Amino acid sequence: MKPPRVVIDTNVLVSALRSRRGASFEVLRRLPLKTYQAVVTVPLVMEYVDVLHRVGMVPISASAVDVVLDMLCAMADTQPVFFLWRPVLRDPNDEMVLEAAVNGEADYLVTHNVRDFAAASTFSVRIITPIDLLNVLDGA
Repeated sequence: MKPPRVVIDTNVLVSALRSRRGASFEVLRRLPLKTYQAVVTVPLVMEYVDVLHRVGMVPISASAVDVVLDMLCAMADTQPVFFLWRPVLRDPNDEMVLEAAVNGEADYLVTHNVRDFAAASTFSVRIITPIDLLNVLDGA
């Protein structure tokens, strides 16, 4: 069975790098296990870099952030963006996350802000939280 294709919202990465105790960290920890296929686009990775390198955003060094991002990029399917689906969402900063999911034919978009993506219901991607993704991966 093919692993589900997943786009990870920036807030999930921030959460994962702030604490090793939550579902966000577990989602990131499972990436090398290939239980899911991460999907990224260049604009989304640039957003990851910008946010995660902000002073005080995460309690690890910039070089440690780069190691995590390098691993994510190495393991992810980098999807070219052929179509811009804007504007669909209330927050323009969320548009590139949705575009990665739609262009990458993702099964899931994982975020802590599910309500912010409510308008994405017209697309075939499911908007879920990190704990919901873990339940999907565990067959619950």
